Order: sequence, then C-alpha cells, then structure tokens
Amino acid sequence: MIEASYVDIGGTLSYVEQCGAGQPVLCVHTAGQSGVQWRRTTEELAALGYRVIVPDLPGHGRSEPAPGGPVDDLGWYARWCVELIDVLRLSRPFVVGCSIGGKIALDVATRVGSRLAGTVAMAATAGPGRVSMNGLRRELEDIAAPSRTDRTYLGTLAVVGRAVPAERAELIATMHRREDPAVSTSDLLGWGSHDVRSGLADIGCPVHLVVGEDDLWLDPATVRATAEAVPDGRFTMLEGIGHYPMEELDGFPARLHGWLSEWAVKA
Repeated sequence: MIEASYVDIGGTLSYVEQCGAGQPVLCVHTAGQSGVQWRRTTEELAALGYRVIVPDLPGHGRSEPAPGGPVDDLGWYARWCVELIDVLRLSRPFVVGCSIGGKIALDVATRVGSRLAGTVAMAATAGPGRVSMNGLRRELEDIAAPSRTDRTYLGTLAVVGRAVPAERAELIATMHRREDPAVSTSDLLGWGSHDVRSGLADIGCPVHLVVGEDDLWLDPATVRATAEAVPDGRFTMLEGIGHYPMEELDGFPARLHGWLSEWAVKA
C-alpha cells in the first residue's frame, strides 16, 4: 500500500509517496512532471523487497513551489534530494532518476556517493543537455502561449520509442500535458546548463547509465562516455525505447530490480 505525506524539505511543503520495506530506492521524475510517472513502478518494485520513495520536486505535482519560484538549477534539486534522504533517515539508498531526474541522481552521487548503494541515471549525461537556452528564456516571457500544451504533447510523442504500443505512447503524451509551463521551462534551462563532469571520477558508489535507442534528446555515445568516466560505471542501451523507460518499458520494475540487485552485496 502506498502511503503519502507532506514533508517540509528545503523550505517547501513537499509531497512524498512511500511504499514497501527494505532497502530504500529514491525515484526522481522528469522535467515538469511529478511522481505520477512512477505509478506503474512503485508497488511492483516494493513487492520485490524495496522501500520505494517517490517525491514530487518543489513546484511539481502536489508539492508547493520552491521558495524562490521555478528552479533552473538542477544542483538545487540535488541538494533538496540529499535533505530528503536525511529527513527520512534513508540508510544506503539507491537513487534512480530519468531525464532531469537522471542528472539530479548523478549530481547526488557526486555529493554523497559514499552514502549511496548505487545510482541509476536514465536518459541523462553529466554535461549540459542539448536545448536552445535563448529560446527557452523567450518562452518564459510568453509562457501563456496557447500552443505550449500541444507542443508538450507532440514533443513527448516524438521521443517515445518505436517499440512502445501506440495506445501507451498516447497515454504517456496525454499525461505529460499536465505540466506547468513556467516550471517545465525552468527545468529545461537546468537541463541545458547542468554540468557535473568534473565530479565523476570521485563518485563513491556504482552508477548505471541507461539510454533509450530512440531517445532523440541524447547521443548514446555521450551517455556511454559518462559511464566510462565513473570509477564503477556501466552502460545499457534499451532497444526501441525512447526518453521515458519507466513509462515505456514493459516489466520495468523487474528490469530495475535486476540492475539494483547487481549491487546488493556492496549495499
């Protein structure tokens, strides 16, 4: 059973779902979205023996806004995640994230890697993401443009993998329409500027970089290079999958369990 609560983290009343008992797994969502992206993961992963923690980052989903408004610094979110780990007293957690969540997971690993059992960063690299920073800043000046919702919907469809059934792809894109444009644009500014490459060599936990073969946002070679720069790094490319493995991939909880269980002895 999923238990939900509000926790004061970083000066923000933040919505956090938890399920199960066992080794903690902190799951971080993508730009503009919320923990709802893990709805098909939480209970199944908990049934495999984990305590699954799924927050809504400040300004997302059911969490209150960050104190200074929309955040364009993914390092701020990483510090927020470390505080969440401390407040919930999570011992040797795994941190799993996708897209900006993957970047945040890598950032957390550079900060407190020796306290983690491992990190899975999906759809992310350690360097700045490929976006038009000037274009995104212009959007913040005209954020109420009526076409923004449609662009989110169509853009999501464009980065879902070819192996995903059309009905599921449609559901993923429809769910993504819910995001707050000011928050998601700020998140993407963070995606385009975040850079933890200098800290990869000092990460004190194993890191697994995962990329979808059909992810138009990323070059798999760059993702692989990030994995190779981590002392205990590994790389997986998912055939026919795009930018959102936890939403696209059938049997994702079991796949994630397989990745995490490789580190069980080290945990």
